[in-house]
Order: sequence, then structure tokens, then C-alpha cells
Amino acid sequence: MEGLRLGVFALGMMVVCGTPVQERGGPLPLVIWHGMGDSCCNPFSMGSIKKLVEQQIPGIYVLSLKIGNTIAQDMENSFFLNVNKQLDLVCEQLSKDPQLQNGYNGMGFSQGGQFLRAVVQKCPSPPMKNLISIGGQHQGVYGFPQCPGESTYICDLIRKTLNAGAYTKFVQEHLVQAEYWHDPLNEDLYRNGSIFLADINQERGINESYKRNLQTLEKFVMVKFLKDTMVDPADSEWFGFYKPGQSKETITLQESSLYTEDRLGLKEMDKAGKLVFLGADGNHLQFSEEWFNENILPFLR
Repeated sequence: MEGLRLGVFALGMMVVCGTPVQERGGPLPLVIWHGMGDSCCNPFSMGSIKKLVEQQIPGIYVLSLKIGNTIAQDMENSFFLNVNKQLDLVCEQLSKDPQLQNGYNGMGFSQGGQFLRAVVQKCPSPPMKNLISIGGQHQGVYGFPQCPGESTYICDLIRKTLNAGAYTKFVQEHLVQAEYWHDPLNEDLYRNGSIFLADINQERGINESYKRNLQTLEKFVMVKFLKDTMVDPADSEWFGFYKPGQSKETITLQESSLYTEDRLGLKEMDKAGKLVFLGADGNHLQFSEEWFNENILPFLR
């Protein structure tokens, strides 16, 4: 299973006498959110990950989030369903799942990484223990060089729409990728127009609950793909981004005002050893089974 293309996977956990296995000393449940153009149950991506985790952690309950009633809807919604509406659906689903009430780990792939971070910030119950972001774009993107999935017309449509006006009300409400589009040349436009990323990154003001809830994580693991040709800039996967006012030079999380002003509590988390920065020597969402077993599984046990 070398070079797995990640997304997300689904699985069920055994219930003994009506009591979740986790209560009886079993492994902590896992919630996964797939990336753009993927779905909860793709046998060539999520299915492979499901089997891998099942083999390595017997008895684990894994909830692979499906946004919509069908696999096709799930894929389409990764492009076109307002992220905040998706978050409402997911938070309700998590709150009603009896297997998760004592806590769970979260693992998000690509855009699923920042979406699960939003779950931590907005929906602290049930509690997430560890958040693993695999290729997530936590400071957004400024570019759309590649697009996954089989429908090239969707990718072409998104490129044209973003170029036409990413921060218009209609585009923000109906195009997922516009909601984490971060234009470093127009920071004020981004802060005022972004209905998702600017909110969860505390760009317009400080929501103390966001900061407090994120700090409840034991570990926040961020995986950056060192040969990423899809995410622009790839430093966003480690919470870095372009220096404001230009689109060539990047700065790290630690150099950003988000960190120095500690608007999300990331500086405090970093000093406490809660932030983990991992590198994967591959293109976007490409890594080996061995790398996954060695670097990711320890945070799921």
C-alpha cells in the first residue's frame, strides 16, 4: 500500500452489552473528514486507510464523515456546500453518536484538516483529544494549481469563479474553496469577506471560546507535504503563509501576528509542547504505509 492517496475512511465499533468499547478500555474512537473531491468511502483512498487502521488498532470505532445522503452528494458537497452548514451537520452528528461521548481523536485530510479544527473550536462536546491535520491548509490558499477528482469541468469552474471574485457574497456562500481563499495582496478584503477562515483564525476579533476550546487538545499534529504541488503555499499546512502584501516570500507560524498576538492560543500550545510539525516527503496526500504507521498511529492509540 505504498504511496497511499489519502482522504478518509469509515468503520464501525463493537458495542458490548450496550456500553461503548472505549468505556471498557478499548481504543479511543476516531473521526475522519476527507478532502476536496473525495468522499467518505472511496475504496481506492479512504477504503485503504480504513483497512490500515483496522489492522493496526483492532476494535477501533471510526466514523468517516459523509456530508449528504449519498457518496455522490458527499463528493459534490466538498465543492459546493457552505462550510458553516457542513459544520452544523457534523457537530450535530458527533453530539448524537453514543460512541463518541467520552472523547475521540480527529484526523482530517487536506481541507478536512481545517474543517476539523473548526469543529474543535466551535463544538467542544464531545471532546476531541488529538487533532491530526494531514495536508490541511490552516492559513488558507492563494492559488489553485491542481484539482483532485474525475470531473475536470468542476476544477475549471472553480478556477474561473475564484478569479472572478472570491469574496463576493454569492461565491462565499456557494463555493467551499472560496471560504478558505486567502489573498495576501488584499488582506482587508479577505478579513471582511471570508465567512469561514477569517472567522476561525480570529481575523476580525477574538472569540475567547475558540481559543479556549482549541487549547483543550492534547496534541495538534500538522503534516506538511514537502513536495506539495497542489497547495499554494504549502507552508499553510504548518500554519505558515505569505508575508502580507506579496505572494512570494512566506513566513512561519511563529513569525505571524496570529502567533505573536496569540489570538488562537497557538503560542501557548507551542510552549506546552502541544503542537507537532511533521513532514512527509511526497506530493499532496501521498505517503507510504510505513510512514503512516510510524508517524500517525502513535497519536491514535
